[in-house]
Amino acid sequence: MVTESTEVDRRRRDGVVQATILGSDDPMPHLNPVPLLLAALLSLAPTEALAQAGGSWTADIADIRRVAALIPGPRPLRLNYRRFAESRRTKNFSVKDAPPLPSVQARTAFQVVYADSYLMVDAGMDAAVHRFFGRGVDEPYDAAAATEVERAVGGARLILVTHEHGDHIAGVVHSPEADTLAPKTILTRTQVGALRTKPQMPEIQLTPDQARRYIVVDYERYLPVAPGVALVKAAGHTPGSQMVYVALASGREYLLIGDATWHMDGVRLMRGKDAPWVTEDEAAVLDQLRWLNQLGRTEPRLVILASHDEEQHADLVRDELLVPRLELPDSNPSGGQR
Repeated sequence: MVTESTEVDRRRRDGVVQATILGSDDPMPHLNPVPLLLAALLSLAPTEALAQAGGSWTADIADIRRVAALIPGPRPLRLNYRRFAESRRTKNFSVKDAPPLPSVQARTAFQVVYADSYLMVDAGMDAAVHRFFGRGVDEPYDAAAATEVERAVGGARLILVTHEHGDHIAGVVHSPEADTLAPKTILTRTQVGALRTKPQMPEIQLTPDQARRYIVVDYERYLPVAPGVALVKAAGHTPGSQMVYVALASGREYLLIGDATWHMDGVRLMRGKDAPWVTEDEAAVLDQLRWLNQLGRTEPRLVILASHDEEQHADLVRDELLVPRLELPDSNPSGGQR
């Protein structure tokens, strides 16, 4: 019989299941990886886990909430974001069969703010990586905003990435500060594998030695990483894609879905992308869009947040559900968010 303690010992030896406590009482500025027993704590029926392994993607918001509550400590106060670049593409690329109307695809990074620290979700990119996404077209890049993202990433207690594409991950792998950022950046084993063997662009390729400097995790479905924060495995847009669930102290909840869709109409209509330059697991993405659509209809306190939907971001800022600025290391965060 495998006991909880022996399973923890095995995972500690293997070095593949770790989480990082944020907002704890530890006064040290560095992070403390701690082994966590995951499978026994998720309370999932074996048949449900096997169903996902068989090819259909699914998730359970009740399980995600329980996992996010596993790490003790005060929950975050608010969610900030910064747009630092954009792509100008017609909407039909973001949502299949949508009309070819002008649409802004924002390049963003998000900041989960605690009373005494913060974590970052996605890490921005430099101008060289940004040029890749224009495919020969000079697209808007806000150098001052990108510098703010860079400073915020540098001051974070923990850095998470939704997936292994350059506009989300270059800030921690294609950066002169990569060696400093790596020990506080969580990457999944799948993300590292893609960055080593099949990166989206040469600038974000990792060598084996570089990869070892990051906190590399391997989890089955959900992973708690900080008080009120959990990762949700969501391969589809890329093999290493994941969503980030955030529960604020106020009770407001967010699900940062990365690039599961580029525009929230994809969730509302349950339609994938129609971008010939992107290769996805379309069946998995459609499963995710259906699940997100159901959440949007049944969970009024949950904000489903797409990384690139500029229209949605503007609406959330108007409704005071998203703060359009980053708190930099020399700032003094205070207050809350409804």
